[in-house]
Amino acid sequence: MFAPLVIILKSAMGQTQFIKLRGKAIALHSKVITNVCNRLGIDRTERQNYIRMARDNGKILGLLA
Repeated sequence: MFAPLVIILKSAMGQTQFIKLRGKAIALHSKVITNVCNRLGIDRTERQNYIRMARDNGKILGLLA
């Protein structure tokens, strides 16, 4: 779903800039996930399990590039 957009963006920006942008986006996303889990009382281990499950589902569905 988003993979084609990511590939196009990567080729347009160049490898170095893309990696930096990707790192910033991942860090921001991680902060949001942590804040939501803290508000809901989800502990660190369970949060990590949810993140792994989402990553694996993203790979299966072809959402990761």
